[in-house]
Amino acid sequence: MTTIAGTNPYTGTQLDPVAKETSPADVDRIVESAGKAFAYLESIGRTGRAGLLHVLGDSLDLNAEELIKAADEETGIGPARLSGELKRASYQMRFFAEVLVEGSYLEATIDTAGDTPMGPRPDLRRMLQPLGPVAVFGSSNFPFAFSVIGGDTASALATGCPVVLKAHSSHPRTSKISYDIMAAAATNYGAPEGTLGIVFGQKAGTALVSHPLIQAVGFTGSLGGGAALMDAISRRAQPIPFYGELSSINPLIVTPNAATERGTDIGAGLATSITTSAGQLCTKPGVVFVPHGEDGDILVARLVDDLSVSTVSPLLNRRIFESYAAITGALNDQEDVERVATGKVPAGGGFRVTPVVYSIDASRLSRETVEECFGPSAIIVRYGTLPELEQALSMIEESLTLTIHLGEGEGDDDLARRLTEIGRSRAGRIIYNGYPTGVSVSWAQTHGGPWPSTNSLHTSVGATAVRRFLRPVTYQDAPAIVLPDELRNGNLTVPTRVNGQLHLPQPSA
Repeated sequence: MTTIAGTNPYTGTQLDPVAKETSPADVDRIVESAGKAFAYLESIGRTGRAGLLHVLGDSLDLNAEELIKAADEETGIGPARLSGELKRASYQMRFFAEVLVEGSYLEATIDTAGDTPMGPRPDLRRMLQPLGPVAVFGSSNFPFAFSVIGGDTASALATGCPVVLKAHSSHPRTSKISYDIMAAAATNYGAPEGTLGIVFGQKAGTALVSHPLIQAVGFTGSLGGGAALMDAISRRAQPIPFYGELSSINPLIVTPNAATERGTDIGAGLATSITTSAGQLCTKPGVVFVPHGEDGDILVARLVDDLSVSTVSPLLNRRIFESYAAITGALNDQEDVERVATGKVPAGGGFRVTPVVYSIDASRLSRETVEECFGPSAIIVRYGTLPELEQALSMIEESLTLTIHLGEGEGDDDLARRLTEIGRSRAGRIIYNGYPTGVSVSWAQTHGGPWPSTNSLHTSVGATAVRRFLRPVTYQDAPAIVLPDELRNGNLTVPTRVNGQLHLPQPSA
């Protein structure tokens, strides 16, 4: 049987084996166990699940040193960023506990029996309920926040769905340690075996999404990996939702006024945003639209200067390392593309690379020129007129984000409206005078967008991430004994819409 081991990105050498590839029989056993745990998670209610999430968050904080050490050895991300990411992961657990306690995510709705213009109406009571066991696939670039202990796991558990995790091949030891910590904490809380499960290996991942008890899949990764899983899901007798965060180029636009007023600052900010985490962020600005002229030249010059002294951490794995070399090599060979900035040549081996930035005239841009490149690189597109900018933007695939840098000068209000209109149709989050790297966990956050950035209408970050693992159920003329507590008369514990009017729980004295 195949053994699972990570690779040290600092050296390129394989690490000690962590586990054996999970067999089909073990996948079946793990998912069956998750199915049995489903009733428990529903039975403890919102308060019980909130308590479980708090316990899981605390367990991560208590084991931070072990987790960070393992993750750095397998990913090369570095202790500083990993420490921040781990804090985010434990925060997400507590954040979704707050979502549970507040309760509006349930969309509790009551229409009492009565006459309507269409005739008599029965008593109707509706709220969202959990789907059942779900599969979550860890991502390569976030060993904590988007993997075993990440937001998909937290949001699914919050709804009452047991989670079976697929460990990522880039950090299997980190995944196992993360799982062991959370499984132990869940057991100490009183949760049964199956509340959390984990599988290793590509074949096990395919078997996982094919299992009839799995009711949804959360995935953060490549377009190709997502397509393979969607193909496996398509062969199931029962269709289930696949929530994939897949590919994003994240265009950033600098208006002429913005370039005039603060071109130097924008150039410096871009250098940081492009190279943060070695450019291995799904929100990295991959294409930057800069106006022609002296002000745009100043912006680019600052970017070039800052990038020339930049070094970055190693890339996460050999596949990303080789892909970066292939994509940047192809750009070097394109006649219309100019290499305008190069970072420091890295010392040492492993998966270290050199940051690079290219430039092309907007009139020469084509869909073939631009593709997502995981790593510290970007393309600057120089434009002259708004129509030229809009035409060039149409060459870029829809993304998670679109960023607009505006100035105070005349005309930018109208330009802001026009670019925002474009952004609403092409991205899930529009950023103004900032940078897309960094995704806050909050009630208003959206981390999603049109295909191919995602294939979902929902977000994978923020309070409404729970919506992916819920479905609506309406009770018609139901006896009180069968109703969920939140839908019973005289039991207003969550925001509830009654006959069209929103009612809020009264704060306790």
